[in-house]
Amino acid sequence: MSSARDDFARAPGVTGVTPDGAEWLAGAGAYPRRGSATAVLSCGHAFDVVSAPAIFGRRMLDRLWREGPGSGPVAVFRGRVLLFTAPGTAQRLPSLLAWEEWGWAVPPLLCHGRGDAVTVPALTNGDGPAPGGARWLVAPGSRNPWLPGPEVAVWAAVRAARAAVRISIFPPAEQDAKVYDVSRRR
Repeated sequence: MSSARDDFARAPGVTGVTPDGAEWLAGAGAYPRRGSATAVLSCGHAFDVVSAPAIFGRRMLDRLWREGPGSGPVAVFRGRVLLFTAPGTAQRLPSLLAWEEWGWAVPPLLCHGRGDAVTVPALTNGDGPAPGGARWLVAPGSRNPWLPGPEVAVWAAVRAARAAVRISIFPPAEQDAKVYDVSRRR
């Protein structure tokens, strides 16, 4: 039996979706299909999606796998990381970030829930890269994937923000300023 961490170690090399994962994803679409082109899926029933800028989203994903419980499916599309989360996360996450003291350091996250739709990479392997650079970072491999909830998503966002922000109590030095050492004055 493999652990979630073992699955993540294999995930970056996996670009395709397993048959069970494809069935789960296709069930979220109004017109299920299993092609080699990107697909548009409805959010809010089987999953919500948190869309983050690429670098910050990758930092969130790294935190989830290195320090946390892992994640469900994760895709990249048009310069954004799409983190599949539990239904209801899109509604709750913005208020949790507003409450969190590090919420100011988190770049704007787009939360897609009930009534929204997202474009995801192909449900099967194609011959080449998909339009917009769409690809799976963590491909769905199960009919019932584990999806992080809003508390886990805010935890990952805050951890990623803390790692990215460097705060100094000293103001930056002016380049042409003359500095005198007054500590040895008599």
